[in-house]
Amino acid sequence: MLTHMKNYVLITGGAGFIGSHTADALARKGYKIRILDNLQSDVHAGKWPRYIKEKGYELIRGDVRKKNDWQKALRGISYVYHLAAYQDQRLDFSKFFETNTVSTALLYECIVGKKLPVKKVILASSQFVYGDGMYRCSHSNTTFYPELRTALQFARGEWDILCPHRKKAIPRPFCEDQSVNPTNSYGLSKRALEITAIRLGKTYGIPTTVFRYSIVQGSRQSPKNIYSGALRIFIQQALAGVPLTVYEDGHATRDFVSIKDVVAANVLALKNRKTDFEIYNVGGGKAHTVLGFAQAVKRITKTKSKISIGGFRRTDTRHAVSDISKLKKLGWGPKHTTEESIAEYVKWFKEEGFDRKINRRGLIELRRGIKK
Repeated sequence: MLTHMKNYVLITGGAGFIGSHTADALARKGYKIRILDNLQSDVHAGKWPRYIKEKGYELIRGDVRKKNDWQKALRGISYVYHLAAYQDQRLDFSKFFETNTVSTALLYECIVGKKLPVKKVILASSQFVYGDGMYRCSHSNTTFYPELRTALQFARGEWDILCPHRKKAIPRPFCEDQSVNPTNSYGLSKRALEITAIRLGKTYGIPTTVFRYSIVQGSRQSPKNIYSGALRIFIQQALAGVPLTVYEDGHATRDFVSIKDVVAANVLALKNRKTDFEIYNVGGGKAHTVLGFAQAVKRITKTKSKISIGGFRRTDTRHAVSDISKLKKLGWGPKHTTEESIAEYVKWFKEEGFDRKINRRGLIELRRGIKK
């Protein structure tokens, strides 16, 4: 334990959901924590959240897009978790690359330029890099990578991915060694982040690990942005008594993973040399339909809200489930269920008083804004 006391860990985006839980886990192991976060207004309203303050962490308000802020934050640091990110499906495409990709290049630029003794860099990527992934044609038993579904398909309500024979194709779980085909700017910027980090890490001898997280769930996930995150949206809709908005026909599948399991993966990578210069999926190991997930939220919240099915988002994938066998070979595995994550989030949401501040009008407008 004493050997760890001199090891300083920098966590970018550390005021956020994944970052703060990772900070707490590492602090319990004796690491000293420094957090760099810009406290963006639509998440933190420019203030350090209560769960971060008064824990002895060194807090730096700064921006990962600025080299000077990186240089300040990296002083004396042994390990870096680069978790800060710009997310969602927005039209300011360049901001995704500025925040997610350029910031990664700046990190390595500072380490190499100043010859900093950083022992390891661990980065957050996303399941979104796979796009629609790989499918198997049931007619010919061949595999193929589908393109983004067309606007005409969506308009016709043709939700399923079809094979060249116009038959319903069978999705395969995402595997780290398959081709990737991101469908939106977030996924594109994360793929660019991966390539940048692994290449620069290998070239300059900086051990680097990349995690492709599935949909992470649990407490501290900001409810302020109601335009992303099924858990946040469904919980707010359920507690507000408005319909839960399920896109397409409800049979799209997703892979949900508990924040506790994600933190376990993050901690595992810190000292495990087998993870150097590797990419890993971090998921729950089980496919859930979005409709089934909405029904679970209804059961746990005991809401009378109905489930409204229909509409679509242009860059949504049909099925997104990750193969987690590579990381499981290192002894990691998901231990917490989706139902646990939902209950945990509801409890935290109410404890923080968010249930008394739900933007009901915004939730209704969100429903109206869905393309039909």
